[in-house]
Amino acid sequence: MHIRTIRWTALFVFTLLLFGCATEKTPSQKAEINKPAPDFSLTDIDGRQWQLSDLTGKVVFVNFWATWCPPCQEEMPSMEALNRGLSDAPFQMITILNNDRPQFADTLRKKIGFTFPVLIDPDSQTAQQYGLTGVPETFIVDPEGILREKFIGPRPWNSQEAFKMLSKYMPHQPTADK
Repeated sequence: MHIRTIRWTALFVFTLLLFGCATEKTPSQKAEINKPAPDFSLTDIDGRQWQLSDLTGKVVFVNFWATWCPPCQEEMPSMEALNRGLSDAPFQMITILNNDRPQFADTLRKKIGFTFPVLIDPDSQTAQQYGLTGVPETFIVDPEGILREKFIGPRPWNSQEAFKMLSKYMPHQPTADK
């Protein structure tokens, strides 16, 4: 009886190690500051396909959020103000709905009146690539596709500090000779 218990325990441990190691054979790219941002291809709630690598040349504001998150909802008006304030700049704001229903996001979008795209991450793969710890979390990607900033929690995005932070990543326009 004692030998049978040892055999079952050994089999269990072997199986656990076998399957545990199998998941480590294909490491996925994780988001790191000053490294290329993990690329993604997601569809927004209007059916448009978005791929991060297609936005090269622009500063990209990537915000993960959910409708059930009060701090997320609180920062939405300042995000909209920032988005409108940078409408003439090489800037793209996108939001990624995390662990939520697209219908709820569409209803909230119409209620608040924000204009930036809401992308759907159905299997949370993009959230995992970015190492999401909660919502809201915001990532700033420079025009070359390098992740430059990560913010955990809500921010007053229409503040001078936010505009200043983003402007340091904006591509410089050549000036005409006089």
